[in-house]
Order: sequence, then structure tokens, then C-alpha cells
Amino acid sequence: MQIGMVGLGKMGYNMCLRMKDEHEVVAYNRSPGKVDRIKEEGVEGAYSLEEMVQKLKRPRTVWVMVPAGKPVEENLAALKGLLEENDVLVEGGNSFWRDALRQSDDLGEKGIHFMDAGVSGGVWGLKVGYCLMVGGREDVFKRIEPLIETLAPEDGYLYCGPVGSGHFVKMVHNGIEYALMEAYGEGFEILKASPWGEQLDLAEVARMWGRGSVIRSWLLELAEAAFRRDPGLTEIKGYVRDSGEGRWTVQQAVESAVPAPVIATSLFQRFRSRQEDSFANKLLAALRWEFGGHAFKKEEE
Repeated sequence: MQIGMVGLGKMGYNMCLRMKDEHEVVAYNRSPGKVDRIKEEGVEGAYSLEEMVQKLKRPRTVWVMVPAGKPVEENLAALKGLLEENDVLVEGGNSFWRDALRQSDDLGEKGIHFMDAGVSGGVWGLKVGYCLMVGGREDVFKRIEPLIETLAPEDGYLYCGPVGSGHFVKMVHNGIEYALMEAYGEGFEILKASPWGEQLDLAEVARMWGRGSVIRSWLLELAEAAFRRDPGLTEIKGYVRDSGEGRWTVQQAVESAVPAPVIATSLFQRFRSRQEDSFANKLLAALRWEFGGHAFKKEEE
């Protein structure tokens, strides 16, 4: 099968490599250096969206793998002017599911089929495959399923339903991921602060927990790898970003009146990680002084 890939970041680049032996891939990236590089891997390159579309046979399939937000919107707008009726556009950039509904309607004006694909796997996807959650018309999904099968590990993909459902399932997936990561972080910090914290080999704890315990997971395997590289994580600042999906999951929980305290707390902890000295904590210290005369540390101390 033939496919055009837009975006050669960490995910898009490796997805091309995973597909290239079974499918004809034409890859485009805004910066030409990455196109040069992937051509050396045996993938057909294109230096503009126009060139990429011209190299694809109708009906075309184009997969957009750029960050959610403005990059997705700009590429979809450009591709709307280049693609034709019955072409397929797959959007895999972890976008908000409501945006997918609007984008599908917009592209549908030209008869372009829109599919939203949640993609999980990170930098390991090339080796082990990408877990894929896909929304859109089922007959169109069947058309692109050979690509999905190549990208995913065995039983690692799902047709979720109509447009928006793929990104929705991926959104909740990432909300759960936030909570799991927070739980592991808190647990290992308790271990490190214990009476045996200096003696415990946290990499070995992670390894052992990953062998049959009820909390085993791929994240635990990654924690083991991180501890083996740097047991005290001394090279890493505890500043944790979020890319949007956790916020959307919490917002959806509010809209649906579904209690999600663990996911919400894990999101707020990420916000807290970015504050050197929060105003809220300053007020807490001030209040303790006001009601009880409890000492507080001054800025210069």
C-alpha cells in the first residue's frame, strides 16, 4: 500500500521506517534535512506537500504526524487544497477530539475522508510497534487497515468508532498514564526517604516489581532503565510538562460528572512541579505565623 507521511519527528520518522519494507512510503518534513536523512534509509522523500501529493496514486492516503494545535491546523488546511474526493487523511497528532469533528466536516466538503488516530509507543514504537486507536468511517478504516497492522504490535490496534473516538480513547489513555506516573513517582520517593533509602537499589526494586507483581507495567520497566542510568536521577530537574491530554481528560470528567480525583491530582502535581516557590505556599507559611506564631523562613535564608 502507498502512504504519504507528513512530519518526521520522533514518531513520524520511526513510523516510516516501520512501514517501508511492506508499503511504499513518501515522506515530507518542513525542514529538508530530515527528508535527506530518511531518503538514506530507503524511503521516498518529498520537499513540499505538493510534491508528496503528486507522488501518490489516487485514491491517496496521507498521514499527518505533527504536534496538535497550529501545526496540525496548518497542514490540514494546506492538504485540503491538494487532496481530492475519496482521498484519506489520517491525523495522528494527539489532537483534541472535538477538533477532529470540526476537521472532518471541513475536509468532508471536498469528499476527503478524515480519520483520527491516537498513537502510543513513543521512541520504542519502531521496535515493538505502536498502539493505535482509530476513529472514522469503518469502511475507510478497512481500507487503511494494512498500514495499521504494520505499525501496531499483534492485537495492538482498535477501530474505536466514528470520527473523534480515536482521539477520545487516546485522551483518556494519557490521563491514566499521568496517574500511573504520579503513583510510581510518589512510591519511589517514599522508598528513597525510608530508613533503608540509602541501601535500596531502586532499579532492582523496579525490576522485581515488574516480574509478576500486580503493579507491573511498561512504565515500571522504563523506571528501571532510568535508575540504572542514573540511580539518583541527579541529571534531571523535577520540572514536568504536560501536552494537553491530561487537561482534556479532567475537563471531560467534569462535563460528564465523572469523579476522577487521581487523574486530576496527577495533572495538578505537574503544574506544581513548575513552581520554584509558589505563592500558595507563601500564604500557608504566613497563616501559620499569624494564627500560631510558627516560624517561617525568609527569602534570604
